[in-house]
Amino acid sequence: MPTSHDFPLAWLRVFLVVAEAESFTAAGTELGYTQSAVSRQVSALEDEVGSALFDRLPRGVRLTDAGRALLPRARTVLDQVDEARRDLAALRGLASGRVRVGAFATAGAVLVPRTVAAFRAAHPGVALTLDEGLTRRLLSRIAADELDVAVVGGAGADASAGATLHPLLDEPMLVALPRSHPLAGRRHVRPAELADAEWIAGSARPEDTLLGPYLREGFAPRIVFVAADWIAKQGLVAAGLGVTLVPALAAPALRSDLALVSLRRDGAPVRKVYAATRDGVTPSAATEAFLTRLRETAIALSSDLRKRY
Repeated sequence: MPTSHDFPLAWLRVFLVVAEAESFTAAGTELGYTQSAVSRQVSALEDEVGSALFDRLPRGVRLTDAGRALLPRARTVLDQVDEARRDLAALRGLASGRVRVGAFATAGAVLVPRTVAAFRAAHPGVALTLDEGLTRRLLSRIAADELDVAVVGGAGADASAGATLHPLLDEPMLVALPRSHPLAGRRHVRPAELADAEWIAGSARPEDTLLGPYLREGFAPRIVFVAADWIAKQGLVAAGLGVTLVPALAAPALRSDLALVSLRRDGAPVRKVYAATRDGVTPSAATEAFLTRLRETAIALSSDLRKRY
């Protein structure tokens, strides 16, 4: 018997149809082949397995012992192949699949929730998970294949080894002020106008916070309260204890008793926001669809941010 078993699946399909029809001619009609084409494929399969699979009779054909032994296995193989094809079609059509999403905290205020809601409405069969983290950690998880797509931003996005960055939007920075602050009625301010302000930030080192990019302009903020949590920052500002920098993406989720003023500076926007995917890896259909929804949401938000700030 030959040692190779690389015969085409098409031969098994022809064998199965002939076995069910008990005729080369009837099988050819069902398959759209000529009788001679069916006969050739069956003969090639018999040569490959080293046994006759059918007795050729005056009227039709009949399975031999070898044919009867092969029949259930041929059905199993072809059923598994068909099931695999259905599974792949479901993935392509987004009837199934998964997408693992990560995002930095303030992207979770509007950008990511709107995207997730639109994606789940369009593709309810796709399993979606969502994790929050800092940009550098999210990029590490992308490179380690622990996330499929992550929303990242700021200086941390420069450390993108192992990840491909897809631009989403440029995010302006705002200052949250107490309603009683003299600058609360302004549309925008410059850092120099807040030189004497008491600041609330996530670290006592301004270079480790959103204030970092402004230091190059000679701005030296005086941080009097350190609070990592956004709720605590808002509470301190509302109580008149200082001001804090707020990414524009977080603005819709802020409490209503704060005044928001755009913080302007010369040059590029303070923070660029990206979607990150794993470098060198073809994104799944679900990941591509999520990226498309993310871009659509980002475009809409960018337009709104430009009008407001």
